[in-house]
Amino acid sequence: MKRYQLSAFAGIAAAALAAATVSGQYAMTVNRDRLVNAQNEPQNWLMMNGDYASTRYSKLTQINRDNVKNLRLVWAMALGGMQDVGQNGPESEIHPLVDNGFLYTSDGWGTLYKIDGRNPNKGEFVWVTDPGVKHQGNLPRTRGIALWEDLVIANLPDGRVIAANRNTGEIVWDKMVATTNEFGSKERFNAAPIAADGKVIVANGAGDAKTRGWIAALDARSGKELWRWYVVPKPGDPGSETWKDKTNAWKTGGGGLWQTGSYDPATKLTIWGTGNPVPIYDPQARPGDNLYTNSVVAVNVDTGVLAWHFQYTPNDSWDFDEVGVHMLYDATINGRSRKVVGHFARNGFYYSIDRTNGEFLRGGQYVNDLNWTKGLNPKTGKPLDYDPKLDVQIYNPEARALRGDGSKRTCPTWHGGIAHQPTAYNPVKNIAYGVGIEGCFSSNGAAVAFLSPEGGIDEKKSEKRTYSSDLYYGAITAFDTINHKVLAKAVTDIEVRSGATDTAGGLVFTALQDGWVVAYNDETLEELWRFNVGTPLKGAPVTYSIGPKQYLTVQSGGRHLHPVKFDKLENSSYLFVFALN
Repeated sequence: MKRYQLSAFAGIAAAALAAATVSGQYAMTVNRDRLVNAQNEPQNWLMMNGDYASTRYSKLTQINRDNVKNLRLVWAMALGGMQDVGQNGPESEIHPLVDNGFLYTSDGWGTLYKIDGRNPNKGEFVWVTDPGVKHQGNLPRTRGIALWEDLVIANLPDGRVIAANRNTGEIVWDKMVATTNEFGSKERFNAAPIAADGKVIVANGAGDAKTRGWIAALDARSGKELWRWYVVPKPGDPGSETWKDKTNAWKTGGGGLWQTGSYDPATKLTIWGTGNPVPIYDPQARPGDNLYTNSVVAVNVDTGVLAWHFQYTPNDSWDFDEVGVHMLYDATINGRSRKVVGHFARNGFYYSIDRTNGEFLRGGQYVNDLNWTKGLNPKTGKPLDYDPKLDVQIYNPEARALRGDGSKRTCPTWHGGIAHQPTAYNPVKNIAYGVGIEGCFSSNGAAVAFLSPEGGIDEKKSEKRTYSSDLYYGAITAFDTINHKVLAKAVTDIEVRSGATDTAGGLVFTALQDGWVVAYNDETLEELWRFNVGTPLKGAPVTYSIGPKQYLTVQSGGRHLHPVKFDKLENSSYLFVFALN
């Protein structure tokens, strides 16, 4: 581990803070009360998705529809993380956390940075901590960090979770949490951790790499593991009856969780979306509904016990995993005031779920093209074509390729509409915002073989799958969460891999892979401003203020080739900060 204290000010400040603590004076930390009430600190951005409810809504109004055209780049800083990244660059879909003028962030290899952002024209490193992730055998990837009391907490590409002192950058604890299973498949972290009630909630995102997804809680002060809940149940556990194969598919059953969950302090439930089952495209290899994949799950943070779940697409065969953000808000649905989980599902529908018990409330299509089902059952929320008596679902046979079938065209694309991209919710206007990818794809049916009845996938003996995409483009969607209909949609030539942030200034911000940071009218999605930073963007923009001045920041970190049009840009790891003239 390498740590650099990069300014004289930082050392003086740390010493002063330590002295103040010893003398009994108050030292501000990111405690439970501040996180629970994060919406009351619009000058800061204390969690990756804005607050425990994952609404990504800012009450700041200095930057608004009338003056956003005057937004200018005021400073930028180069970060690390681009070493040995390969063609796509690191999966660094990240942005800084902000607390009273200081910015905390990470890069794809897990290096942590504290930046003094109080100078309106320049950022300055306070410290840089490199935890020493080996580049060989690991993928550079991060979707964020967490703050808890005096700690900066990060999960790393090599399976470790670390906590660093936020004043000095010194690593306080370092625990190996993600491991390798009996078949040599490696677990890994993709989602940012959540700090809640003295615990750090982390999740295994490597479902597609033939592991079992899980959520685990660590003690925030020591890193000790407190509990672990698996998405794919082992034989005899609740839900195991929905895996009806004879080949122990559950051992490599998928269900990875690769975007950060939400947290409801009132019920102490952490709410996450789960990934697709594995084998991904051969549902006949794993007959049954395959719980708890393709679901939203609510787990008690004290006990690790599943409180409720709702499954979006049973027996999936299209990679419609539902890892995406689940927003928590109160709204009137069907004439009743409800506590809601709102979700832009990858299968093309927007869902409203009761967050107290998992009851389906309402759903509506938000993508332009959808053909895999005729719609949703208004009572159960299941696809209209779903038949509980079938072990292998048929859905729309023209869009579902089973073993022996030739190529069949399915909408939406296997990459969307909205997958992991952070979404936003305006609690005043009851509008949800999603950015992602629209279109369709075609795929044949291909049988997957297992190594033995004891499990494990045999790649060599499995049939070859071929696929292609069409009608492939980016989209920004504004969705009316009361009436469940699309209010507006803006499209882009290039897929959107970043995320959305909405503000009380009437703006929704996002960023594009060809370097554009863009602001839209948050009711009509009329484009009001854009600025090109000259490098691919996958991190979502966020906003904060220092004194009376509001800022917008976005972090770059490589591109995602699936199949993004070549943008003639170079990957970089950079932090960009904007403000009004």
